[in-house]
Amino acid sequence: MTLSDEIQTFLVSQIEYYTEEAKSYKEMAREYNMGDGLAHDTAFGIIVGCIYSSFLQIFTNQNSVPNSQEMEEFTEIIIKNSKKIKEAITAET
Repeated sequence: MTLSDEIQTFLVSQIEYYTEEAKSYKEMAREYNMGDGLAHDTAFGIIVGCIYSSFLQIFTNQNSVPNSQEMEEFTEIIIKNSKKIKEAITAET
């Protein structure tokens, strides 16, 4: 693992935050889409984009950029948690 424990913990906390707020992002996505299925996909993209932006900001704050291995690890974390994110988006609350 190339990503530090601190970055991994941060990413997990971001995933937790955005899954807890998934309903808000789904509602925002509905504003831009006509169909509910598209809203789910859009919300997933918004959430992953926000997490990605936070990930990049960590490196920007350190005057650095993630290397290819760190990007690969980020992708693996997102893939590993994609079901959780999708379920949070599709859950009716």
